[in-house]
Amino acid sequence: MTEQHEVYDVTIIGGGPVGLFTAFYSGMREMKTKIIEYLPFLGGKVPYFYPEKVIRDIGGIASISGEKLTDQLIEQAMTFNPTVVLGEQCLHVEKLHDGTFILTSDNGAKHYTRTIIVATGFGTLKSTKLELPNASQFEEKSLNYTIKRLESYRGKRVLLSGGGNSAVDWANELESVADQVTLVYRKKAFSGIESNITKMKNSSVDVKTPYFVDSLVGDGGQISSAFVKNLQTNEVEELEIDALIVNHGFEIDLGPIADWGMDMEGGTIKVNGEMATSIPGMFAVGDIANYQHKLQLIAGGFNEGPIAVNSAKLHIHPEEELSHLFSTTYDFSE
Repeated sequence: MTEQHEVYDVTIIGGGPVGLFTAFYSGMREMKTKIIEYLPFLGGKVPYFYPEKVIRDIGGIASISGEKLTDQLIEQAMTFNPTVVLGEQCLHVEKLHDGTFILTSDNGAKHYTRTIIVATGFGTLKSTKLELPNASQFEEKSLNYTIKRLESYRGKRVLLSGGGNSAVDWANELESVADQVTLVYRKKAFSGIESNITKMKNSSVDVKTPYFVDSLVGDGGQISSAFVKNLQTNEVEELEIDALIVNHGFEIDLGPIADWGMDMEGGTIKVNGEMATSIPGMFAVGDIANYQHKLQLIAGGFNEGPIAVNSAKLHIHPEEELSHLFSTTYDFSE
């Protein structure tokens, strides 16, 4: 007897914000949709790294927390009941003679699909660790690489290390919660958003540049003090602290997708105006997609998803004329 496989119109690899909105639009296009997410939950890095971070770069939404945005995106994505697969990483892809793709996951599961939309963000993100001999004994206790709940730092003496957007943003957020916030950065000039840097410098945050964390003292997972060193004078200062937050960026691992044969550039996938990769039937959206004048905003990814879905539908039905589709004219009562 011939083995039967359920074939989807679109399989979206990645269940982050852009992947979720892409699934919603795919449902509006009446395409049979599947989402495969490596993490055991939907939302990508937003609910994990930035649950309480306020997002303001989406038109029409003055401000929203990462956690609330994720909840709303998940609710929206489930409108048309896509199939959701969690905790699986797609390792291999094979294209059959009829154009169907077979995706094989790390657990051996096989997924059949007519088109693929890669929405993995930059891939697997791992925080760059603090390179001190005893740092690991404090990790996930008094040393963290992101803030999941601001309230847990209320009344504490907090030291931040880093000078990018995340470090500056967290310094501003913590100022009204923590008893004392100190930020050290190896360089004199910060690389964050100008207005946020100005806000931090005009606040009670104690900014020390060019300094770095030289050593830690503590016991039982609890840091009692940090020694910070001035890169120019070699002066060392002891800071009594309760918590250390390190924002030194991320190590990016695209994983096996990088070996699927798509044209790549700088760890990203090159696409054209249709969000199509160099492999017919495969598309890419969000942070992983690379094209001229790319803008790394969630709002930009929300535009790329529908473009990729429309291109996927035309790939499946090239003979059909594709009309414009808007939620304002769609009948959601059915």
